[in-house]
Amino acid sequence: MTTTETRPDLAELDPVFAQMTEATAAYVRAIPELTDREKTFLSVTADVCQASLGCAFEAHVRAGLAAGVSTGDIRELLRFVSYDCGYHAAAAGVERIGLPRPDAEPLAPELVSTGPDAAPSPLPPAVRARVAELDPHFAGFFDLQSRMRTGHGPGTLSERERGLVSLSVDVHYQTLADTFRTHVGRALRGGASPEDVRAALRFNAQFGVTRAWHAWEAVNEILAQPSTSSASRPR
Repeated sequence: MTTTETRPDLAELDPVFAQMTEATAAYVRAIPELTDREKTFLSVTADVCQASLGCAFEAHVRAGLAAGVSTGDIRELLRFVSYDCGYHAAAAGVERIGLPRPDAEPLAPELVSTGPDAAPSPLPPAVRARVAELDPHFAGFFDLQSRMRTGHGPGTLSERERGLVSLSVDVHYQTLADTFRTHVGRALRGGASPEDVRAALRFNAQFGVTRAWHAWEAVNEILAQPSTSSASRPR
């Protein structure tokens, strides 16, 4: 990540605040259920959702790169999270990241089409039916967004990672009803255990403890349901 700014050390600005920040970061970074890659993704997602694109964003990106997360991984995260946080917010992250333009293959025409030549929607039928009840055009928007995020290969996020990132967006925006339930289910289907989902909430507490509090109430109810617990079993 490049920058032309010379940022003062946090300890120079406020040594007590720096001490509080370091203690908090050390506590949540020690959460064992999440990988360094997942912690980077959750941190950058929080930065984008909360428009925190200053020194914290830079520190999170640099920490990820130091832990072996590639620039391609971070770019893929920003592309993916734009679905839920909005393209305007994700675009600010793409601009701020300051990395060289990637050598990426463009998406296939059928993935960006909304006409008769479009690829089938990858949305689960139950989810698509629920969205279609709200508005047909909105359902078409969901289809398009889902088609553009169907890749699973080098430089893409795993289903577990997508689920943990998506449910974290819900925590930041406090959308803790249907979408939160769907995203928790996605993480479980991707191989995350209920304890892994709880670990994501523990990690997100650093980005707003009151938001995490409300999310805990929602996720404990979701995970207590037998249908949700069965979603974590391999299929």
